[in-house]
Amino acid sequence: MKAVILAGGLGKRLRPITNSMPKPLIPICGKPIIVWQIEWLKDHGVNEFVICAGYLREKIIEALGNGSKLGVKIGYVVEENPLGTGGAVKNAELFLRGEEGFFVINGDILTNLNPLKLVKSMDGEVVGAIAITPLRSPYGIVSFDSKGYIKSFTEKPMLREYWINAGVYYFRPKIFEYLPSRGDIETTALPLLAERGLLKAVKYVDIMWKSIDTHKDLDEAEKLLKEYSIKVEG
Repeated sequence: MKAVILAGGLGKRLRPITNSMPKPLIPICGKPIIVWQIEWLKDHGVNEFVICAGYLREKIIEALGNGSKLGVKIGYVVEENPLGTGGAVKNAELFLRGEEGFFVINGDILTNLNPLKLVKSMDGEVVGAIAITPLRSPYGIVSFDSKGYIKSFTEKPMLREYWINAGVYYFRPKIFEYLPSRGDIETTALPLLAERGLLKAVKYVDIMWKSIDTHKDLDEAEKLLKEYSIKVEG
């Protein structure tokens, strides 16, 4: 199986780290984000990767090479100018057109979800499936009764009535008919597929999932990796 990793972003909110290092190479518990992703997907049978690289791409290529040291095959699709997430996948069409299906992963997430559930969900004329996970409140929640008496405090609970896009997708090649040459997949292809009933949602609960967007996220990601007993260095 093949997976596309979207690794072309600027990582502006992680400056000054990203002034000289692309976000996918930022180490979490001693290992770059993108290496965590490759090893996670490899554990689920993915052995070929297409890295969509843009900003500081030469450093990603130097760090990963052809993938042999990780036991996988890696190819690269380069963006001279930012294409957005949809345009980046469209740019990789030559490498993916002949596949029965392929994964697409945002290059800034850490998770232990089983991506094969997405593959199993594909039926009928469905073009794609996306992983969704409950929204975790960024704040503690206060519960109180009708008279205003505090009943409990819950620190950053999962809000299970709300679901977020986990940034892990599985697509059939027909997706290329919906992708823009430039633009984000979240605002172009996905809403159109949903409108036409061609997109499945696969729920993941009680998993580790973290998007790395800010400096605070780096510390939280390290805590989560240890909390879920995922093998870390040190």
